[in-house]
Amino acid sequence: LPVLFKRLLKNEEVEEGGTALLHCELSKPNSPVEWRKGDTVLQPSDKYEIRQEGTRVELFIYDAEAEDG
Repeated sequence: LPVLFKRLLKNEEVEEGGTALLHCELSKPNSPVEWRKGDTVLQPSDKYEIRQEGTRVELFIYDAEAEDG
């Protein structure tokens, strides 16, 4: 069976310089997930932290700026 979103992403607002947290819940644990901004695949760095535990996947965006939207 394909992996489905049990809980979809929601729009989040954060002050410039703050930390944004995006998260979703999948139908199968530990399924591979790619976070993207347009055509660019986001990679873990000082700016982005990606966590996955079971069916929950999180993306932290540190020092958020307007162009992160």
